Amino acid sequence: MSAAVTVFDVGGTHIRQAWWLPGGELRARTSRPSPSFRRFPRADVAELRAMMVKDLCDAVPKTPGAVAGVSFGAALDHRSGLVYASAPLWGEHSKPYDLRAALTARRHDVDWHIVNDVTAALLHAAAHPGRGAHRKILLATVSSGIACRVIDRRRGLIPVDSSGLQGEIGHLPAHAELAGRPLEATCDCGKPGHLAAYSSGPGIARAAGVLKEREPSRWSHSRLGALTAGGLGFEEALRGALDERDALAGELLDAVAAPVADVLRTALCLDPEIDEAILTGGVVHGLGDHYRRALLTSLARQGLYLTSEHTPDWWERRITVTAPGEADGLVGAGIATRAGVTVAGVSASSGAAA
Repeated sequence: MSAAVTVFDVGGTHIRQAWWLPGGELRARTSRPSPSFRRFPRADVAELRAMMVKDLCDAVPKTPGAVAGVSFGAALDHRSGLVYASAPLWGEHSKPYDLRAALTARRHDVDWHIVNDVTAALLHAAAHPGRGAHRKILLATVSSGIACRVIDRRRGLIPVDSSGLQGEIGHLPAHAELAGRPLEATCDCGKPGHLAAYSSGPGIARAAGVLKEREPSRWSHSRLGALTAGGLGFEEALRGALDERDALAGELLDAVAAPVADVLRTALCLDPEIDEAILTGGVVHGLGDHYRRALLTSLARQGLYLTSEHTPDWWERRITVTAPGEADGLVGAGIATRAGVTVAGVSASSGAAA
């Protein structure tokens, strides 16, 4: 493959686009809002999907041999590209959708390659030369949704199950507490008590609303309360309050990061060959070191039996928080167009495991 590839990273909030060159460079980056159920609350799922297909197809230049790589924010079958569900894009709707067929029907001149957005981010992160000796790498994204993937670098594969899935942790049952009481919330998929209901971007905002109701006096006297009352957006207000070491903001972050720490603890307990757990996504990038601190605090409070005692720095050496661009779905989408997809999983031997 010698020509540039049109790559997309489709999330619940934005569609990012760029040219991916065979050497891995990205050019002409752009970003625009996604046609999600939050942006178009009156549109049904069929209309939202049609808008998505039109957007992607119209954005690929009409050139001979056009190739497009799509990093798509949805639970999908990596063997076929069949999309099962995308809570951030379509809410609780879960009727399977053949995205590749829809794209091909509209633009049959384009060679379409579709992978999950977390898979794409992992393909990029795993390509870093500093990770060349790792056996397995886990990457989790915390954004408008939550999911993770694990790559076995020795086999060059991201294994999938009989449905072509792996790592949909955002829809695992989870428990969270806030202000001394259990936190109850419903996930965008329509089910209560999922990890994403508490710890995704929208979940954190909902938790803040609960904290405001439960502790109105503390909220009004906190920097978080003052910044939001002053008109600052919630994400910026939370980061600003954490920068100022606001106790209430720290309590909120600890509460919503703890369920994510629980999943990481279980994963690393069950599979000690995972040499690094990488955190990425809008929430992680927005909160940076504050997020890593909250995770490590929770992991230190309830660590791994005996391992934490014998190797106190075990977590420190395995938990990484990325900066923007270090686990980029656009780059991963480009890698996927070269690596291709096998029935056993997504091959990383052509780029991600280099």
